Amino acid sequence: MSGADAHLLIVDDDERLRGLLRKFLLRNGFLVSTARDADHARRLLAGLDFDLIVLDVMMPGEDGIAFTRSLRTDRETPVLLLTARGETEHRIAGLEAGADDYLAKPFEPRELLLRINAILRRLPEPDGKAGLPKLLHMGPLRYDVARGELWRGEQPVRLTTTEAQLMRLFAQRPGEAISRSRLVADLGRDGGQVQERAVDVQITRLRRKLEADPKQPRYLQTVRGEGYMLAPD
Repeated sequence: MSGADAHLLIVDDDERLRGLLRKFLLRNGFLVSTARDADHARRLLAGLDFDLIVLDVMMPGEDGIAFTRSLRTDRETPVLLLTARGETEHRIAGLEAGADDYLAKPFEPRELLLRINAILRRLPEPDGKAGLPKLLHMGPLRYDVARGELWRGEQPVRLTTTEAQLMRLFAQRPGEAISRSRLVADLGRDGGQVQERAVDVQITRLRRKLEADPKQPRYLQTVRGEGYMLAPD
């Protein structure tokens, strides 16, 4: 997806920052709407579909992490969190709530643009590689490789953008371990221990959707010293 196709929602209680971000992103080809808090954002989301939400964590009333968690009950719109808190635990909390990425304030607008484009590029596309199975079965679940869709019987299983990207990466190499550092690189994130921990968080969340017992995974396995491996039936 290109910027010209994407409609962004900026949610921040700082009116000046909302205006600056809106002008900057409009100049870079995006459609942009803004909201001052979670309640305002919900009213916009009731009538519009957005391709990505840029969401401030520290807002009066419902904060960004709580709002992200509530969004994940019924929609998978990608979320990029903005936070003045640089501590790892707060960033991990945002990812656990369902955010796709985070950016600590203050930040360079160019970095925000790069992260937005990276998230939009993660949306899975049909994979035409020869020799790969069209469907992967994991107990009662099936994963449609070409469509990037996970199903339980006739019911779709909702995946966040990052979860969908992880499934696409694993489905390209079933039965083969993929290192954490490789997953970090393929997800379009910068390297480092913090980002590897962020991948671990996403793996944990994905296991909750794939496994009967996420603490004893059968299908999304940890391969000691090598990384993670998808082991379909």
